[in-house]
Amino acid sequence: MKRILFFLLCALLVQSVSFAQLPSVKLSLANNKKFDTKNLADGKTPVVISFWSISCDPCIQEIDALNEAYDDWQEEVPFKLVLVSTDDTRFTAQARAFAKTRGWSDFICLYDVNSDFKRAMNVVFTPHSFVLSPDGTIVHSQTGYNPGAEEEILSALKELQ
Repeated sequence: MKRILFFLLCALLVQSVSFAQLPSVKLSLANNKKFDTKNLADGKTPVVISFWSISCDPCIQEIDALNEAYDDWQEEVPFKLVLVSTDDTRFTAQARAFAKTRGWSDFICLYDVNSDFKRAMNVVFTPHSFVLSPDGTIVHSQTGYNPGAEEEILSALKELQ
């Protein structure tokens, strides 16, 4: 039991490490075109990145909550919402169809089939969300989801104003 607690504590400490800038990794968009993650930061608009997988119920709950709040939040703080599927090549087609049926296709949907971006961002567990300033600096990071946790993302966005 002590080993498990030690492992979880270490994992949480690793998760809390922040990065100076958004890493540059090439991923696939929903239409299979390549997209470089460095292009998420445009110098004008904050970005929320949410790492998810189709087998992660808390991930789906978090993104559904973000989707529901998105229009209202846009009135307060314009931002881009980026959803990064961590599903490997066996489940990518399923993840693409899932995102489309959930109404998430209005957002930037990226598919990290080799976990390159996931590793570059030090994501261990999903859901894991980040808030980036317009220049790509990571200003907020949170792992896991409980109903209402999306309000922390909104608070981080408001601090950027």
